[in-house]
Amino acid sequence: MLKILGKSPSINVRKVLWTCAELGLPYEQEQWGAGFQATDDPAFKALNPNAQVPVIVDGEVVLWESNTICRYLARRQGRTDLLPTDAFARAKVEQWMDWQLGDLNNAWRYAFMALVRRSPAHTDATAIEASVAQWNAMMGVLERQLARSGAHVLGGTFTLADVVLGLAVHRWHATPMARPELPAVAAYYQRLSERPAFRLHGRNGQP
Repeated sequence: MLKILGKSPSINVRKVLWTCAELGLPYEQEQWGAGFQATDDPAFKALNPNAQVPVIVDGEVVLWESNTICRYLARRQGRTDLLPTDAFARAKVEQWMDWQLGDLNNAWRYAFMALVRRSPAHTDATAIEASVAQWNAMMGVLERQLARSGAHVLGGTFTLADVVLGLAVHRWHATPMARPELPAVAAYYQRLSERPAFRLHGRNGQP
């Protein structure tokens, strides 16, 4: 059986858990990460030298990097709705997944560490303000895309792009900070909230 190594509160682990729920894929989970089993354990680092969650073990297959894991599982199950086989359609899904990992994550990192994690290393008021402004600007990019695309990031079909960006939208909503009114994002968040898998793994109280 598929094994998922990573603590449930982690946003990156929740990507994999949500994907498994959409796929109806059974799994076993081991809780690794801060507050649970330490990822600097040699046994864990033998699976992921970066000592980060999630990691999956699927028979002889060992993978890390959450977005890669989600793509692997969708392909494994033949779910072309979540990850198309057409080269351009697949690239569009992966484009937004990569945007989430790069531009969007880099924008929110300092503000999230300061405002949610209360990290003593992230207390610079100017840096917090700049991060919040960048985060809101990136969400504005998503707002304009959703205003064009409609129900989901790439149109009428729910894809893996919606898994990774849906969790990002929840984090944006749940972080105590000033946010602009983004009606397309708000409507999108409401639509996602109607999905049982998102209610279970997307907005379960963790930002």
